[in-house]
Amino acid sequence: MIEQFVKEALAEDVGRGDLYALVEPAVASSAKIIAKSQGVVAGQKYVNALCKIENIQVTWLKNDKDVFHVGDVIAEFAADSHTLLRCERTILDMLLHASSIATLTRKYADIIKPYGVKLLDTRKTRPLLRVFEKYATRCGGAVNHRMGLDDSLMIKDTHLKTITNLPAYIAKAREVIPFTAKIEVEAETLWLAQEAMKAACDIIMCDNMTPAQIEEVVAFRDENYGHILLEASGNISLDTIEIYAKTGVDAISSGSLIHQANWIDLSMKMD
Repeated sequence: MIEQFVKEALAEDVGRGDLYALVEPAVASSAKIIAKSQGVVAGQKYVNALCKIENIQVTWLKNDKDVFHVGDVIAEFAADSHTLLRCERTILDMLLHASSIATLTRKYADIIKPYGVKLLDTRKTRPLLRVFEKYATRCGGAVNHRMGLDDSLMIKDTHLKTITNLPAYIAKAREVIPFTAKIEVEAETLWLAQEAMKAACDIIMCDNMTPAQIEEVVAFRDENYGHILLEASGNISLDTIEIYAKTGVDAISSGSLIHQANWIDLSMKMD
C-alpha cells in the first residue's frame, strides 16, 4: 500500500517527465532536509519507500516521533541530480503533511498524558489519505480510532433515527458482526448514555456534552457498568481538552488533529 501510494504521488508531480533532465546530463549530488520550524517527525516510512524505488540513499538524523528544532537536519540524501531533484517535492510534501499532523497531535497528547487518557483520531480525513494521515497521528502520540466502517459498529445519532429498539438491535448485531468487533453508541444526553449501557454496548461516545454532563455519565458508568469504555468527543480544542481529560473518561477523540494541522516549515538544500 505504501509503495503504490508513493508511486502515485511521484507520478502526479512528474507528469510526462521532468523538463530539467532534458537539458544537461545527471551528476552525482547530495542534499539535506533542514527544519525551519519546530515539530515532530512523521513520514519516514513513506520517504524510505520512495527512496528505495528511486535508488536514493537516505540517512536519517531524526526518526518518526522525534522532536526537531529550527536548524536541525532531518535527513540526508545522495543520488544523481536528475533523480534527486525529480523526487524533491514529493519527499518534502509527504514529510510536511505527516509531520504537521504529528506536531499538532503531540500538543494534544502532551496535555492529557498526565491523566492517563487516550487521544484518538477520527474518520475526518482527506479522501484516499486516511491510512497516511492516521499514521501521522500515531507518530504524534494518538491511538487510532476505527479505520473504517468495517472495524467496529458505531451507532451514531443518524443511525439512531432508524433504530426503534436499541437493545434488540444490539442483540441482533452481536449475532452478525465479527466476534472481536466492538459496538459503540453516540450519546448526547445522560439518558441516552444510560440506555446504551443497559443495552449492553461496549463503548459510549459522549458527544458534544459539557464536562459536567460527562462527569454524570462517568459516575453512572462507574457505579453500574464499570466494564464499558467512555469516549469524549465534539469540538474539543487545545484550550479545552484538559478539562475533558479530568472528567474520568477513558479516551478523547478529535478530528482537529488532522483537519486543523497547519503546515510546518521544512526545506531541502542541495550540497
